[in-house]
Amino acid sequence: MPITKVTRNYQITIPAEIRKALGIKEGELLEVRLENGKIIIERLKKERKTLKLGKKLTLEEIEKAIEEGMKQCMQ
Repeated sequence: MPITKVTRNYQITIPAEIRKALGIKEGELLEVRLENGKIIIERLKKERKTLKLGKKLTLEEIEKAIEEGMKQCMQ
């Protein structure tokens, strides 16, 4: 059974064999909750929106899209 360590910033790394077995990719959102004294980590099933604009975006447009996406993720 894999073991992970809590860093000084209270972060953990999901061991590679677990990530591979579940197909967890960078940037995915995971829900963390406490259940009967155990930490439960579960993948959120939200789909991301993608847009094809046919034009280059400005830095401001990209930052605005990121901010809106983060708001949606936190709902």
